[in-house]
Amino acid sequence: MELFALTDMGLRRSNNEDAVLIDEALGYLVLADGMGGYSTGEIASALTIEALRTGLAQSLPNLRGLPPDQQLAAAEEDLTFAISRANHAVFNQSQVEGETMGSTVVAAVILERQMVVAHVGDSRMYRFRSGQLSAITKDHSWLQEQIDLGSITPEDASQSRYKNLVTRGIGIEETVDVEVQRIQIEDADVFLVCSDGLSDMATHDEMVALLHMHINEPLEQIAQGLINLANEKGGRDNVSVILARGAPEATGSSGKDWLRAIGQMLRK
Repeated sequence: MELFALTDMGLRRSNNEDAVLIDEALGYLVLADGMGGYSTGEIASALTIEALRTGLAQSLPNLRGLPPDQQLAAAEEDLTFAISRANHAVFNQSQVEGETMGSTVVAAVILERQMVVAHVGDSRMYRFRSGQLSAITKDHSWLQEQIDLGSITPEDASQSRYKNLVTRGIGIEETVDVEVQRIQIEDADVFLVCSDGLSDMATHDEMVALLHMHINEPLEQIAQGLINLANEKGGRDNVSVILARGAPEATGSSGKDWLRAIGQMLRK
């Protein structure tokens, strides 16, 4: 898949505690949103990203030749292990700093027609399919727990002062419970991963409208449009976006024209 990542400080923060990582060659993406006092959130997200970078660079090349089911199982194990290593790194650093720090994470490995997604916290992955935007991940947050219990509606939750109270985070405790799932990929799917700097500022309908209008544009333009949307709504937080879309086939119309031209040259 074609991948693009973009992060922005927003309009009200003096530093950026978000971090993003993509690797098209190995087929994975990572987004982390740091939490903590001044600078400690940046440290937490950077440590999370580096642990995933190191772990996946070592493990993913070893599973590409496996049968599909074994690939998926191995990817689940690799993501869980890498995120656990990230948790260990952030927790240990918090002991050194003498301050609580943590991070959310959404990480995904793309394998042919399926994607393995792992997440902790309230950063999100969405799928845009047939004009509909669906949440792939469910927030690990106090508000989501209240929604699940029926104590509060999603509409009321969007206005709550407690929307950033997460119940799981990287580095908050010595161990972390990682939620992992498998997602089937269809040809026209576009996946959006974002920090709460986007999902807290822009409504669901606003994101749908922007994606619907610009879905055939370069991913860079779509990502910038989403960040602009968050900033236009107030930009109260750092905002980060990763987009994943099926890359054009080399044998598409332009590819066939190119091959036809080469064939004509060879015949002369």
